[in-house]
Amino acid sequence: MTNAAVLDTSLDTFPKLLVRNSTKFADRPAYREKEYGIWQSWTWKEARDEVEALALGFLDLGMEPGDHVAIAGRNRPHFYWAMMAAQYVGAVPVPVYQDAVAEEMAYVLDHCNARFAIVEDQEQVDKILEIEDKVPGLKHVIYVDKRGLRKYDHTTLHAYTTVQETGRVKRDEYQPELDRLMNAATTDDTCVMLYTSGTTGRPKGVVMSHYNMLMTAKNSCEFDNLNETDSVLAYLPMAWIGDFIFSMAQANWAGFCVACPESAETMQADLREIGPTYFFAPPRFFEGLLTDVMIRMEDAGKFKRKLFHKYMDLAKKVGPDLLDGKPVSAADKMQYQIGKILIYGPLLNTLGLSRVRVGYTAGEAIGPEIFEFYRSLGINLKQLYGQTEACVYITQQPDGEVHADTVGVPSPGVEVRIADNGEVFYRSPGTFQEYYNNPESTADTKDPEGWVATGDAGFFEPSSGHLRIIDRAKDVGKMADGGMFAPKFVENKLKFYPDILEAVVFGNGRDKCTAFINIDLSAVGNWAERNNIAYASYQELAGHPKVMESIQSHVEEVNKSVAEDEMLSGCQIHRFLILHKELDADDGELTRTRKVRRKVIEEKFKVLIDGLYDGSKEVFVETEVTYEDGRKGSISATLELRDAAVVPVKVKKDAAA
Repeated sequence: MTNAAVLDTSLDTFPKLLVRNSTKFADRPAYREKEYGIWQSWTWKEARDEVEALALGFLDLGMEPGDHVAIAGRNRPHFYWAMMAAQYVGAVPVPVYQDAVAEEMAYVLDHCNARFAIVEDQEQVDKILEIEDKVPGLKHVIYVDKRGLRKYDHTTLHAYTTVQETGRVKRDEYQPELDRLMNAATTDDTCVMLYTSGTTGRPKGVVMSHYNMLMTAKNSCEFDNLNETDSVLAYLPMAWIGDFIFSMAQANWAGFCVACPESAETMQADLREIGPTYFFAPPRFFEGLLTDVMIRMEDAGKFKRKLFHKYMDLAKKVGPDLLDGKPVSAADKMQYQIGKILIYGPLLNTLGLSRVRVGYTAGEAIGPEIFEFYRSLGINLKQLYGQTEACVYITQQPDGEVHADTVGVPSPGVEVRIADNGEVFYRSPGTFQEYYNNPESTADTKDPEGWVATGDAGFFEPSSGHLRIIDRAKDVGKMADGGMFAPKFVENKLKFYPDILEAVVFGNGRDKCTAFINIDLSAVGNWAERNNIAYASYQELAGHPKVMESIQSHVEEVNKSVAEDEMLSGCQIHRFLILHKELDADDGELTRTRKVRRKVIEEKFKVLIDGLYDGSKEVFVETEVTYEDGRKGSISATLELRDAAVVPVKVKKDAAA
């Protein structure tokens, strides 16, 4: 450990923080949840009572220090309390993606040898029962929502509220033991195990200590002045490191309120009602919001469209400078204020972002145009760079030093170095302990001095000292002429367009780049309806000639933009196709965090890639798909492959150097 900082022993575990918060912030809101259309609220004092009652009930069920406790469900206070209650007794919470199919869930529960599972409802219980023979160590399943479960065998099934009631009834019996376990816990004990997304193989269990999480929370809260008056909307998967650091670690450290939406479908409406001051979202979320804005503007009247574009052009010109405190003329300031009244304010309110004081995006690179759009509205949106193994934070952008093409400076307490091959390495207080039961992968990722290989390629900008990430190191390659190949750079430019949902670019070792495109069904469907174009499916719409023409125009615009980058100008797209299906995590093409699994796609759609490179005009393809209920099926299509215009560039003689 390179950072000698230590935590106050009264604040060095999550349960100790909860005890502090229950007195220091006793009557302040700690958790909110919308259920049946009504917001319910719990203070920090009430949250402690909920957690301790559950922890006492866990002791009655026989939970012991070191037990692994699987958590599966949507974001709800009950699950955050469950994680804290497990930590009270020295057990280790293991959040699982709620939309994981049975096989994926079986792997995680078996790999960590989970003895307890805390799930949301009948759907998750059924999933557990389906895989129980593959998880022999599982002893008890606790569910939150009782609907549909009355007639189930309750030998090992328990209602969440019943476990809490038992804990309250037996408080005198178990309280001394609970206090002993809580006080015996140390900062080096494991506080959570989170599984990687499995982009390149089976997910790995990342073991985190209380020190890792709380030291990172302390440093990041101080960096952005987060405190008990802030609030956050907890809508990201609980199995993802981002939700744990924001909704558990930072929330408990700073004492701010965590609000949980009623469902994924109501998230946007709930976001507007809560109006968080602190907000995180992956690039895909911001891309989706921008798509919705553009769709609504296309449906608006001519005057409104003209007004919108006039003031958005002004916002792009002066908005970021105003946000960063840079000089702006009095005339532009006045016009911006008018735009705020007419356009920016109402738009921010509609998006639910009007109260955001600090906003972050990470997970993947965000398109510069998308990033600048939100900053131009006055949202203090910044980028951070991180990964699960770092408790998220590796670099952050300080206020006033925000650039669209970089990810900031090393976060407090973090050291970053660039290897000779361009790979980014870091070490920090947040560096994970190990990969569970996987010493080989641990040794491959973290060296004896604590340096962790990120797998990303990047460099520090000489002028600003900020880190710029090019792509995944394994994805960065060379074109046949020696020029650099960085697919993400091009894919992010493509995804700026509202009608492009996903893009996958190929070209490593080849003489030209090609691409698969997924259209955004909501955006393109809206366009089709406005133009009286009938369609019966995604596949039919994706193959429409006018859609092809529109996507081709986007590809060619991106080529012009890529040509301007001296280092990556060879990554222009020469040929492309629109896929006949959306890339899907259930089909193995994306991870649960929506990252592209390139190897899977290359193998699964090899016939299409071959067609893009052999000059074929059409290719027939048949693909296996997984339906929502788990059934398998197949879809087939004959896809059109198109050429795209590229901008001629001169290859430097030293390109291959």
